Amino acid sequence: MTEARPIPQPPSPAIPAKRWAYVIPVAAIMYMLAYLDRNNVSVILPYMHGDLELSNADKGLVGGIFFVGYVFLQIPAAILAQRWSARKTVVILMVAWGLAASLSGLVQTKSQFYAARFVLGFFEGGVWPAVLILLASWFPLRERARANALWMACLPLSSVFMAPLSGWMLDHASWRWVLVLQGVPPLVWAVVWWFAVADRPARARWISRAEAEHVERSIAADEAAKPPAGSGSYLDAVKQKSVLVLIGVYFFWITGFYGFNLWLPSVIKELTHNGSSTEVGLLTAIPFTVALVVMIANAAWSDRTGKRRQAVALPLVVGIAALLLGQAVDGALPRMLLLCVTAAAVYAPYGPFWAIPGQLLRFEVVAVAMGLINALGNLGGFAGPYLVGWLTDATGSSVTGFAVLSGFLAVAVALVTLGLRTGTSPVCRLSERAAEGA
Repeated sequence: MTEARPIPQPPSPAIPAKRWAYVIPVAAIMYMLAYLDRNNVSVILPYMHGDLELSNADKGLVGGIFFVGYVFLQIPAAILAQRWSARKTVVILMVAWGLAASLSGLVQTKSQFYAARFVLGFFEGGVWPAVLILLASWFPLRERARANALWMACLPLSSVFMAPLSGWMLDHASWRWVLVLQGVPPLVWAVVWWFAVADRPARARWISRAEAEHVERSIAADEAAKPPAGSGSYLDAVKQKSVLVLIGVYFFWITGFYGFNLWLPSVIKELTHNGSSTEVGLLTAIPFTVALVVMIANAAWSDRTGKRRQAVALPLVVGIAALLLGQAVDGALPRMLLLCVTAAAVYAPYGPFWAIPGQLLRFEVVAVAMGLINALGNLGGFAGPYLVGWLTDATGSSVTGFAVLSGFLAVAVALVTLGLRTGTSPVCRLSERAAEGA
């Protein structure tokens, strides 16, 4: 008698691939436009030619005051996205920041420029946590770092396109017109966002019910495996040591990140011996292109291994070394290579870092935690640019400023290494468990 063979079972429904093609690109383009309106001043400031009479410290304040406004809507927008609709929250903010960006080109005084940048930051502030809440409804933990990184690839990608575009526009129009025109695309993309994005799989028209249920079952299983957050209140969530550590890590990392970002075009202009705005814009795109590749590769490694903590700390160590070496070497080519290494290093942690809160906290409280991390952490976006500008004025060189930025990155490394230890850390256990289930 022959042994009966098991009857082949139909394969379980695959996790839908369409969400990678629908959700990520629409969200990425949306935030590329936000990042363009946030960072275009880094290319514009070296070519204002005395308009508004801005010192280096003033220019640092123009870049940094955005992040003072950025704080206010972080938690309210996160709660709205969770309890009401991430899709609707983002579209309202998109229209508001587009109008604010265009109005920035109409300022007549230094004080008005500060105010315009503050308002721009105010409206952009709620977008980041709202999109993180959206992605948490579409991507299970084992894919979260990759999903975050592919969306956050809009940051270096925006700079790849923004720097040459802004440089070219400056060769053909005044800085005022550049700001006005670059505020228009978000108003157009708001229409695309409205029709293309759904808050969760069950509400999307472009995937089957079976696919939607598969994703939601995976996410429900992730939620069930998370540790409880005390009584489940927002206060209990944000009082956790790991959340406080993540706020510190993000603040010190972002101080170095934006301090480097804002002053990169100025450094490249110096390397080119006052090259044209188009030339500086094209060269500025090179470090961000390298950063884009490294950022995605680091996130994929983080998802594959579950080593979130190392995926944040190791790139920042490389960034510290590159920042310091960049101030010690001579020659345009070596300094440009080190700028590329630094850019890659400060962008690489994004995907793994923002996968951590979703592993620590349940969905009902993670919105406030991520909003708080982003709100307080992004105050580093004020500190970094202003410190570099102030120290450049005080010392006559950018060397001291960049050395201080490397010190901030070193504190971020210490916090993520010592504050989120392996072994008993829930983030490590959940990271490894999610990686094993991939």
